[in-house]
Amino acid sequence: MSRPDGTATSTYAVSTDPSPTHVSLLPPELAAESARTWQGASHVPAVPDELRLPGSGEPGASAASVGVSERLAALRRRHLLRERRAQEFVADTMNARKGLPIADNRSVVRFIGRLLGQERVLVIAVVVANALAATAGLLVPRLLGELVDSTVNDVRAGRVDSALAGANTAALVVAGLVLVQGLFTLAAKTSSAVLGQSVLAAAREYVVRAILRLPLSRVESASSGDLVTRVTRDVGTMSESVRWALPESIVATITVVLTLVAMVSNSVVLSLPSIILMSLALIQVRRYLRRASKGYLTESGTYSRINTTLTETVEGARTVEALGLAGHRLRRGDDDIEVSGQAERYTMTLRNLLFAVMDVAFSLPRVLVLLFGAVGYAQGWATLGQITTAILYTEALWGPFDMLVHTVDRVQVGVASTTRLLGIATVPPDREAGDEQPSGPELVGSDLRYAYRAGHDVLHGIDLSLATGERLAIVGPSGSGKSTLGRLLSGIHGPRTGSVRVGGVELTSLPLDQLRTEVALVTQEHHVFIGSVRDNVVLAREGSSDDQVREALRAVDALGWVERLPEGLDTKLGSGHHALTPGRAQQIALARLILADPHTIVLDEATSLIDPRTARHLEGSMNALLTGRTVVAIAHRLHTAHDADRIAVVIDGRVAELGSHDELVARDGEYAALWRAWTS
Repeated sequence: MSRPDGTATSTYAVSTDPSPTHVSLLPPELAAESARTWQGASHVPAVPDELRLPGSGEPGASAASVGVSERLAALRRRHLLRERRAQEFVADTMNARKGLPIADNRSVVRFIGRLLGQERVLVIAVVVANALAATAGLLVPRLLGELVDSTVNDVRAGRVDSALAGANTAALVVAGLVLVQGLFTLAAKTSSAVLGQSVLAAAREYVVRAILRLPLSRVESASSGDLVTRVTRDVGTMSESVRWALPESIVATITVVLTLVAMVSNSVVLSLPSIILMSLALIQVRRYLRRASKGYLTESGTYSRINTTLTETVEGARTVEALGLAGHRLRRGDDDIEVSGQAERYTMTLRNLLFAVMDVAFSLPRVLVLLFGAVGYAQGWATLGQITTAILYTEALWGPFDMLVHTVDRVQVGVASTTRLLGIATVPPDREAGDEQPSGPELVGSDLRYAYRAGHDVLHGIDLSLATGERLAIVGPSGSGKSTLGRLLSGIHGPRTGSVRVGGVELTSLPLDQLRTEVALVTQEHHVFIGSVRDNVVLAREGSSDDQVREALRAVDALGWVERLPEGLDTKLGSGHHALTPGRAQQIALARLILADPHTIVLDEATSLIDPRTARHLEGSMNALLTGRTVVAIAHRLHTAHDADRIAVVIDGRVAELGSHDELVARDGEYAALWRAWTS
């Protein structure tokens, strides 16, 4: 803990956590009790025993000691169990009331259709260029087959010179076709690349717009790891699919269709092995497609779980150390990895089954075409040229078909990521803007109740009326509902019952851009974007002049150090550029607030990340700025409350006391006890 003067009063104790030795910032008895609490908690296995290898749970037993039939049966049982877990995960996520949902496959199809519809010219160019390239390539086997037949006939008839002349002519034609095919292929690849990048740009813009439209209440109910995974890994996976797999699938489909047409035109009988085996392979492809999307969605969900645990552990590293929770957090991470491993085993099994069938379907047609061709040549219904052409077409067919299957697999991964990204867009808005305009700056909250889960209110009928220019401090124990009340008063959340009105108008009925010019919330969380100092400040009000930016920085006592930066307002901030301390980053966030110029400001521990001395200095410099504005300050540092006009003491979701500092100290109630504890 820290005293009002900022000096530390902590006592160091050695934790009894069985993890690597470290020092806990708790009294010895409390540290030991914390460790015993977590050690005594029952540990539920992350995955059921049925998913473990046969014999792995028995001492001295191994998977090798189990019979082959038993191992195969166990493998099937594990596969079916993983499939059921994937189905349950997707069903739960699609019907999620909290967190971020996922969209269905039809939404993805419509989304891709809209993107391709916006690039009709490029799509037509890709199709035409690839069709011409494939046609030029398919003429070569047909020409070679005809050359074989003509050469055989000429040699049998003793026309050797004619045979040589035909070969020379065919060589020139083939060379010309190869050149033409190369030119069309270049055009096809270029148009495919442009199409992929254009569609990718549109997709990313859509996703960014969807993320920025997310209601903050829904963002806060989602795990940090889930949102991070969606905007990093899922965006990257979708990008790869749109940029590479989508154009390649178009190319492969066109090539396969045209090759089948050419095979049938050459010889119906000799095309049957490829057609039949391809049809059988498509059965397995269809079976794979029905299951793969759920598998990849589950896999992505486990990555979110890993990121959530890791993020929470890193952000709460001091708490983990102080309470001796290192071993518990390590076990949690191991469990997450084990769950993710099971999800990946399921998708890996699906791929292995698919590729096993594809390998058989890829190898057999060559043998069967030769066999059928030999019989046909012996019986006179197939020529050597037809057999040659059929063999060449068989080789030409299975390359793009194999590519098509592989791109389908990558598309499935991309579809899974896209459903997660589109799920963000399915989150309904938490408010509907109206046309009514506030008649003044008065902020009034009436009968405010709020619940994060149904039936469990965290606020219980709070009434607050703030006079213009008043400074209200909200204090109380952790978990009492202070921050929730601040979010209701700033319009972040809408109350379950009651209303928060500014100038007689419900806050949540104001358009967001107008709401933030009426009431603004500044929390202990802040972000510095990649860009100049100027760019970071004018986010609050675009088009602001440099003089206005400097005035905002001066108000939060930041202009001095900003002008000492290498390039002043033009100095680049953010990842990979000039790094700011937490205190300076918070000053930038406060400068944005000043530029936004709202008449009411809600400060939720806005200076908590700054050391106490700097915080007092910053708060002092802000006092002049806040004059004339209504200020709601939520704080644990009671010197803020001491300087306020009124203090609201929130206990268990209710306003237990309301009055000035002197009045509440004289009343000798909850606030007086907090003040004595703070100053002792």
